[in-house]
Amino acid sequence: MYKQSSGAARIAWTLLATAAFAVAGHSEAAAVATAPKAEVMHWWTSSSESAAVRKFAEAYRAAGGVWGDTAIAGADQAKAVAINRIVGGNAPTAAQFNTTKQFRDLIDQGSLNNVDDIAIRDRWDQLMPAPILDVIKVKGHFYAVPVDIHMSTWIWYSKAAFKKAGIVKEPATPDELFAALDKLKAAGLVGLAHGGQPWQENILFQAMLANVGGKELYLQVLRDRSPKAINSEAFKKVLLAFKRLQTYVDAGSPNRNWNDATAMLINGRAGVQIMGDWAKGEFAAAKQSAGKDFGCIAGLGPNVPYLIQGDAFVFPKTNNPDAVRAQKLLATTMLAPTAQLEFNKLKGALPILSNVDASTMDLCAQAGMAIMKDKTRAVGMIEVFLTPDQNGALQDVLTTFWNTRMPVEKAQKSIASALQD
Repeated sequence: MYKQSSGAARIAWTLLATAAFAVAGHSEAAAVATAPKAEVMHWWTSSSESAAVRKFAEAYRAAGGVWGDTAIAGADQAKAVAINRIVGGNAPTAAQFNTTKQFRDLIDQGSLNNVDDIAIRDRWDQLMPAPILDVIKVKGHFYAVPVDIHMSTWIWYSKAAFKKAGIVKEPATPDELFAALDKLKAAGLVGLAHGGQPWQENILFQAMLANVGGKELYLQVLRDRSPKAINSEAFKKVLLAFKRLQTYVDAGSPNRNWNDATAMLINGRAGVQIMGDWAKGEFAAAKQSAGKDFGCIAGLGPNVPYLIQGDAFVFPKTNNPDAVRAQKLLATTMLAPTAQLEFNKLKGALPILSNVDASTMDLCAQAGMAIMKDKTRAVGMIEVFLTPDQNGALQDVLTTFWNTRMPVEKAQKSIASALQD
């Protein structure tokens, strides 16, 4: 039977409970104070990208960390802010870059912590593709944590637009692609959904170099920067194919964002887009399915190089043990199999480690995984071979060639000049 406590007893119980709550509150506050806190700087701001990066944030929090999200629209802007903060002594815990030479200066300046212990533990040398390893591993040390594999030059097409234009067969050669674009244009549709921005024109150029020129010419031009190859008839054919693509874009193309171009396929207004596989995230966000609503072509031929790069996080130099602990926890959680699958399904990319089971991913991802098994097909995209300055100079030439009546021979000479050291 319940018996009411006396006044003294009630006071004693109140004091005891207050003390207990104080101890519990102090313990909880202490736990929060000692949890690894990470400010993660990135440029993932589109709807699909935001959904994807939340998976990393959730994994980090589940592992006991505190995720601080610093999203900056625009890759170039985000990288510039990250570099300025690192140089200025106010670095974030982690900063996003692409798996290219973008962060090589930071390595050379001793501004980054390495992640050798995690790379060795997780067997990166055996499980990551060579073009990725070539840029993250410098003088025997690993300086970035790649989180995905993107292929830059997928050819996406709208099933509804193809049906309206009477295209019954998926293009399998460059000639068949141009024939399909002609049919789309004749049907009153936009043949090529494109955003007139230098980096997007760079992607179109890479696509034509890979699909029209082939692997050997691709490497001669970008890796070797051979003047002979650049001034060849074969390369002239590539440039003319690149320029021909402009005849299929609409008047609203200049300065259009890439995801707005993807939306033109989603709503059936345009037929084709040449863009990296991050575009697939926009289809997913619109509840469209690969093979049903849209198609994906990795290459116009069985031996076309599969041009890869991806996203990676670098960890600015610090000796603060709490910051280092946060960096290592980030590296571990981002590469965990579940986080890799959930992130890359939304991002549209492939998992970075080849031992992650990707059997539940969509058919475009499955096609990419199958191609990656042939290690001769995986080739670095343009920025894997070029410095930021060289890439910028090349983009200037390509954009001028795209938007003016520059003779193709002058474009060849200008590209040869732009790619020299």
